[in-house]
This record gives sequence, C-alpha cells and structure tokens, in this order.
Amino acid sequence: MRYLPNILSVSRIFLAILLLFVALHYDVILPTYVDKNWVNYLSCLIFCVASLTDFFDGYIAREYHLHSRFGEVFDPLADKMLILSGFIALLVLQRASPWAVFLILSREFFITGLRVMVAGSGQSVAASTSGKYKTGAQIAAIAFLLADFFPGGEVLLWLAVALTLYSGADYTIKYIKSVHV
Repeated sequence: MRYLPNILSVSRIFLAILLLFVALHYDVILPTYVDKNWVNYLSCLIFCVASLTDFFDGYIAREYHLHSRFGEVFDPLADKMLILSGFIALLVLQRASPWAVFLILSREFFITGLRVMVAGSGQSVAASTSGKYKTGAQIAAIAFLLADFFPGGEVLLWLAVALTLYSGADYTIKYIKSVHV
C-alpha cells in the first residue's frame, strides 16, 4: 500500500504515452474495417482511466499519509504529461483551438516555475479550490473532444481556458502575498 500512489503516478505517465500513440497511430493498431469512432472512444477511455489514477493517487496518499519526495515530483509531472498528451493529440486531430491549448499550457509552465521558486525559498503556497476546478474542466474538455461525440467540446475547452487563467492568477497572487508577508 505504501507505494500505491507512486505506482499510480508512474502508470499515468505510461497511459499518457499510450494515449498519444493510440490517437496518432490508430492506423497501425486497428484494421482498416474498424470504424474510426472506436479510436476516439478508446482514446477517451485511456484518458479517463489515466485521469482517475490522478484522483486515486492523491486520495490514497492523503488518506493513509503516504507522502514521498518521489510523489511530490512525479505526481505533478505525470499530470502535466497526461494533459500535454491529450492536447497534442487534439491539436494533431484538429479538434482543439491552438490558442486555447497555448493559453492553458503557458499557464501550466508559468505556475510550475512559480512552484519551483516557492520550493526553493522553503515556503509553501497551498493549492486552491480554483486549481481543482481548473483540472476538472481541462479533463472534461479533453475527454469530450477526444471522444468527438459531443458538440459542446469546444465550449468546455474555452471554459477550461477561463478557469485555468483564473486559477493561475489566484496562485500568483497567493505567491506574491507569501513573499511580501
């Protein structure tokens, strides 16, 4: 049980790679007579299973106090790799706005830089509720756009952009306050 959260994080990295492979190289995997919609559903399923590992590794680590340095580094790395693989697949499949993806990924890189600065100073800025909403919105948008059966996927993507930018501003303000207090 002690290593389960870390195993889930590592599995998320492998699922991110699998997602990208399935979404981009389905023609190598599936026979030509299989409808391409099944690739969409399979990609969505892989993404959703990987997203569930994010939920469960955090839940198990908190519930059983299984915090590790490995988990502190690899959990957010696995999260970013999963979101990145989803967005790369969507860009190649031309199902997501490049501007929306750029804004989301720019925020992620910026906040990762701030987190490194906070860690380097020995301080901590707790994650906020807006960050959880941001993650949920990104996951929903990517899942619906991968499945490609819901016409509101683009709306979900722009909602995710708004929540992503809001949570980034929220985190930045918390960081500035923690440095100047």
